[in-house]
Amino acid sequence: MTGTGVRSRPRAALPALCATQITGWGVVYYAFPVLAPRITADTGWSPAATTAAFSAALLVSALAGIPLGRVLDRRGPRAVMTGGSVLAAVAIVTIACAPDLAVFTAGWLLAGVAMAATFYRPAFAALTRWWGDDRVRALTVVTLAGGLASTVFAPLTAVLAEHLTWRATYLVLAGVLAVVTVPAHALALRAPWPPAAAPHLAPDAAPGPAVERSRPFLLLAAALTLSGFAMYAVVMGLVPLLIARGATPTEAAWVLGLGGVGQTLGRLLYATLADRTGPTARTVALIAAGGVTTAALALIPGPLLALVAVIAGTVRGNLTLLQATAVTDRWGVAQYGRLSGLLTAPASLAAALAPFAGAALAGALGHPRLFLVLAALSLAAAALSLGATPPLAAGGAPTRSRRPWGREAGAGKRGRKTGQPR
Repeated sequence: MTGTGVRSRPRAALPALCATQITGWGVVYYAFPVLAPRITADTGWSPAATTAAFSAALLVSALAGIPLGRVLDRRGPRAVMTGGSVLAAVAIVTIACAPDLAVFTAGWLLAGVAMAATFYRPAFAALTRWWGDDRVRALTVVTLAGGLASTVFAPLTAVLAEHLTWRATYLVLAGVLAVVTVPAHALALRAPWPPAAAPHLAPDAAPGPAVERSRPFLLLAAALTLSGFAMYAVVMGLVPLLIARGATPTEAAWVLGLGGVGQTLGRLLYATLADRTGPTARTVALIAAGGVTTAALALIPGPLLALVAVIAGTVRGNLTLLQATAVTDRWGVAQYGRLSGLLTAPASLAAALAPFAGAALAGALGHPRLFLVLAALSLAAAALSLGATPPLAAGGAPTRSRRPWGREAGAGKRGRKTGQPR
């Protein structure tokens, strides 16, 4: 997968992005739900206030992702992701040393910009451009690694927090973040940035200026928004749900980590699923499956929740790749950074609100009923995604990326055209 021919693929990029996605998500995102109870107990800040600061970071990430997508389209990922790594380390140190809630919130706002510059979206843009027709394989590899972020860092954070304060834990994690991600992005992403209009990257029909205003685009954005809200609220609410059912914080952290194992499994299965279904069919199926697993978390007894968490993680793993390929499956790779930023911005905004809104709703409803509400939102999102099929390409025949329900054209059971993902 290092690449040959006219497009030079940086040999170190894929392993580097695997390492940085594990570390970035683990430190900046998954450490917070583990440390949040200790933060509120130590500082006296309310759970709503600390969660609101985290939600503000996700909100900033969603807004920053749109202009950063344009920069990625023009210049590539090196400067964006390296600068974002430095900013992430500074943000975590700020959070760890915050003397009051205002500085704590400011640290999370910095972290939000860092998320936009280092998380999946810029990594996906890099892999989509550099790997071209092999992008599903490359995306699968990096998300397999990213899926282990909670598996590695949720238990690690819990162990550190048993021996250190939450502030010292965050300082240790900030050091790990800086050592791993800054040099990896600076040294591994130096390859030339190929033009989007190169013949080997051209889709069957390049996206026109009206794509972002089309009915399929808007319906898909709405479906991903509702689904994203539900999935992120589930992730943030899982630890409190388990603690309410009698688990210790460390046990709950391990169950959250098991969800990461499920995400890895789900991403291993995505290429096969993509090979046998069209984009609309798998979008509907996966979002609906997210609703079913969320309802199961609300209804199934405590001892079985670990197994359900793994299954829910499997669905989340597929949903990550579904979102990563949503633009290219329907509209090609041209302007991927911009269109992907526009498509996922509402979902990122919903994800930003999910921790705060989920905590508020849980206070009123209780966590089991909250999870049933989230399951209903996922099912509504699945219904919306039924209309997210673009018109047929000129000439009336579906393109390989646009066949909505059946197996993608040109792919057989055992073989494919040269260059197609396997």
